[in-house]
Amino acid sequence: MLSPCSFRKLVAALRREGADPVRRGRPWSLPLEDRVLLASAYCRTHLTMRQLARLFGISKSAVDRIIDHLGRAFALRPRRRFTKGAVLIVHGTLVPTGTTPFAGRSKNYRDSTNHQVAIDDDTRFVVVVGQPLAGNRNDCKAYEESGYPGTGLVIPHHRQHGQTELPAWKEEHNKSHRQVRAHVERVFARMKTGKILRDCRLKGDGVHHAMLGIAQMHSIAFAG
Repeated sequence: MLSPCSFRKLVAALRREGADPVRRGRPWSLPLEDRVLLASAYCRTHLTMRQLARLFGISKSAVDRIIDHLGRAFALRPRRRFTKGAVLIVHGTLVPTGTTPFAGRSKNYRDSTNHQVAIDDDTRFVVVVGQPLAGNRNDCKAYEESGYPGTGLVIPHHRQHGQTELPAWKEEHNKSHRQVRAHVERVFARMKTGKILRDCRLKGDGVHHAMLGIAQMHSIAFAG
């Protein structure tokens, strides 16, 4: 997911944000670069804690502490301000999670969470990730509950009851809408190369932090 150049940028950004403080007592088992590599490998491969412990030559509990610490440090900070005329594309994606307080049986027939994600159409960077909602929640409802109302939402046209086809101008509008939506679909495809988003085993709000971390790594990788 990250090139060597992007990986160095991520490590430098984490160090600037204080992810490698001088700790009292027992030091970390690994230097920051190796800890970031471990956390990135966890997101990318979704290996178990025990497998990562053997791979990096440390204890399972140390792996757990590193992932818990860096998982929050990785998290994308939602952008609060945008340039005038900026276009944001918002779409939902499902993350299979098993049974969690947020999960619901979705159209993929698995317990999943629905995440509303906004990207900047100009840069293709993820700028906001909504709180996880039940996977059986309709995207329009999830959009409203994620705190986006009043942002100039544009949605495709649908046939009304008894209507066999849409007027030509609505079909043309829907075609344009699909082309724009494809941008965020491609972002999802790149994000889901991180296997943690294909079957997230994290408890509590861990799935939200996983989404934020993957979103951050996507933007760093996309920036080059």
